[in-house]
Amino acid sequence: MQLAMLWTFVTRLLAAMAMGAAIGFEREYHAKEAGLRTHLLVALGSCLFMIISIYGFDFMLGRDHVSFDPSRIASQVVTGIGFIGAGTIILQKQAVRGLTTAAGLWVTAAIGLACGNGMYLVALITTAVVLISLGLINVYMPYFSQKEHTITFQVADYQTLTEVLENLRKEKITVLNYEMHKDVEENDGMMLVSLEIRMKRYDNIKGISSILKNFEKVELIQII
Repeated sequence: MQLAMLWTFVTRLLAAMAMGAAIGFEREYHAKEAGLRTHLLVALGSCLFMIISIYGFDFMLGRDHVSFDPSRIASQVVTGIGFIGAGTIILQKQAVRGLTTAAGLWVTAAIGLACGNGMYLVALITTAVVLISLGLINVYMPYFSQKEHTITFQVADYQTLTEVLENLRKEKITVLNYEMHKDVEENDGMMLVSLEIRMKRYDNIKGISSILKNFEKVELIQII
């Protein structure tokens, strides 16, 4: 292998590592399932696969009855990255989480392939678009998206519980469901309620605590 070619490969690998790490750092900063190391390795591996796909079989050229498609290995990366992405998607409390991280891994693989093909500008622009998009999402989505919370409290009677639910709905807080348990011996007749709600992310969670404290027959335990 010529020294110039070797440095070309090293440059492409380093570029893929840097761009993958940039996206991974943003994901790591926001405590997502796949962070810096995962994105760096995905970009690096995709880049190496692309290099192998393009240059790894040059020695076979010119032989009788031999032909190859330089895109065949790269195309398998597009399919294979789906297995890694699927591992970051989880179903929790009837909500799907990890889709953005999976999509980030997918586009990081594409960036690695672009670097492996020497398409630095395209890869760099894509990396910038990804980082800007994720940054804008983190800044503005809390004003539009909603988050689920679980409230645990004790209530003296069902009538009070009905009033609590009504007050929460008046505050435009969506009540998803609730479970109610009653143990006369341990709770002195109080009913233990586990309430699942959905509210806008920028809404103050302390407002819920204030609503519950307005009821004398309600004892707040926790909000998560």
